[in-house]
Amino acid sequence: MPTYCAPLREYKFLLREVLELDRYANLPTFAEASMDVVEQILEEGAKFAEEVLQPLNAIGDHAGCKRAEDGAVTTPPGFKEAYKQYCDAGWPALSSDPAFGGQGMPHIIALAWSEMVASANMAWGMYPGLSHGAYEAIHKHGSDAQKQTYLPKLVTGEWTGTMNLTEPHAGTDVGMLRTKAVPQGDGSYRITGQKIFISAGEHDMSTNIIHLVIARIEGAPAGTKGISLFIVPKFLVNKDGSLGERNGVVCGKIEEKMGIHGNSTCVLNYDAAVGYLCGQENKGLSAMFTMMNVARLGVGLQGLSQSEVAYQNGVAYAKDRLQGRSLTGKKNPDGPADPIIVHPDIRRMLMEAKSFNEAARAFAFWTALHGDLLNVSPDEKVREKADDYMALMTPVIKSYLTDKGYVHAANCQQIYGGHGYIEEQGMSQFVRDARITMIYEGANGIQALDLVGRKLPANGGRAVFAFFAEVDDFVHAHEDDAELKPFIEGLVSAKAQLQDGTMWLMQNAMSNFDNAGAASHDYLDLFGITALTYMWALMAKAAFAAKKNGGAGDPYYDAKLATGRYFLARTLPEATAHLAKLKSGADAVMALPAEAF
Repeated sequence: MPTYCAPLREYKFLLREVLELDRYANLPTFAEASMDVVEQILEEGAKFAEEVLQPLNAIGDHAGCKRAEDGAVTTPPGFKEAYKQYCDAGWPALSSDPAFGGQGMPHIIALAWSEMVASANMAWGMYPGLSHGAYEAIHKHGSDAQKQTYLPKLVTGEWTGTMNLTEPHAGTDVGMLRTKAVPQGDGSYRITGQKIFISAGEHDMSTNIIHLVIARIEGAPAGTKGISLFIVPKFLVNKDGSLGERNGVVCGKIEEKMGIHGNSTCVLNYDAAVGYLCGQENKGLSAMFTMMNVARLGVGLQGLSQSEVAYQNGVAYAKDRLQGRSLTGKKNPDGPADPIIVHPDIRRMLMEAKSFNEAARAFAFWTALHGDLLNVSPDEKVREKADDYMALMTPVIKSYLTDKGYVHAANCQQIYGGHGYIEEQGMSQFVRDARITMIYEGANGIQALDLVGRKLPANGGRAVFAFFAEVDDFVHAHEDDAELKPFIEGLVSAKAQLQDGTMWLMQNAMSNFDNAGAASHDYLDLFGITALTYMWALMAKAAFAAKKNGGAGDPYYDAKLATGRYFLARTLPEATAHLAKLKSGADAVMALPAEAF
């Protein structure tokens, strides 16, 4: 059966040596987050992930969720008990606002915790994960009364939350929604309609579920300009905070899915359910994106998480499985065959996953740090850059990390050969669970369009040019460093190709919008490769520094540098192909008439 071991050494290296978290100790939230404290938190989180959640992963996959005739949903065996342990230990409060009972830790720490949870049990982790999106939306857009009513219970985990966006006829095109909201004259609304694909939409793990629902108020403008966001609790909340009567929202069906069987993905039917406007009327789209952006970073981590856990199990199997002999002579002369880790193609799949995992994690943490600085830095320029980076990098993290996470999960399944296709080995679950990450919270094709259509041109391209300038500054600061030379040269190459692709889009997208659409996927991949190349340069710098400061005998740093060199040799060259494809334009893509397909 699969196992999981939290990458605590990786977290320590990134947070302490690469990002140097202690530099920010003078800022709010960071003041109480010394590296000693952070490491203790993550060690405890690792125990919970490894000992409580991971053993439930296969159980949840096999048992799934059960729906009763009245719409009540029972989660897989052990899920409810694990959730109680999670709440009792205070994990839901980790990065939440102390004003509502939170611990106020930086979000970057919560991100590391989230990766461990998703690697150990992705389906279980979606229950609290969706709650955090609801918490963020109410925290940012809710009234003071709504915050006092809902946030303390979301912070303790007593209540959970959901995001209700998709309808049978309206997925990405949310402006087509039909769910309606009828004002009642007392500040409340009656919500009627159907939502589908609602993760954690109904379950038995919390006493109340706070649904965040987009709907159109009667008479509101058509399309996205008429969308409003509503708080619709499963149970109404009395003035004293106690739970009242059941609201008019019922689970009509649990979706039968390819993966994440342990999560109750529901069809929710709203029949004149009582709801409360969250934020301004007809301004629900911006409130919705508060939830979506939180979720998209989390989904990117889910892609990485399945790559990481699949890689760990692929390594264990490759070291244990005896098949064939090494091409350069026996490596296990006393055995009937050599372990398959001696074979170059097995090494290729493992190294691709390892070099991706380590850089992708650095990229996600680096971005999350900017998100924290956006909230707490006193420097307006720092906050502006952080805001730009969060907008620019979110679609890249969501799409690139999930696309590649799925590929590496499948490659690690491939290492098992036929045994990887057998359910008892557990590798297929990682592949099946990883597949949804490329689809939900905005399909990856939409992320690519968002990147080239919205994020690049925003503020005259200020965000991407700031990223180029940061890379240039790093290169200039280290161009004479002989040890870093391969990493600097790789970064220069990647950045030049990304800049070339950016300029091509700026010159060709407006004359033919299909050029932007046809180029978007390759541009996003090119951006992802460039970002990960930058992360490898940052990590190489930290590894070389550590080796000079007493770490020369630590094999961790040698392995880190060897892994980075693999990325430069085997992944970075893909950038050239992506640039060539994006610059070919839309002609070849759009040439066939629809009837020719």
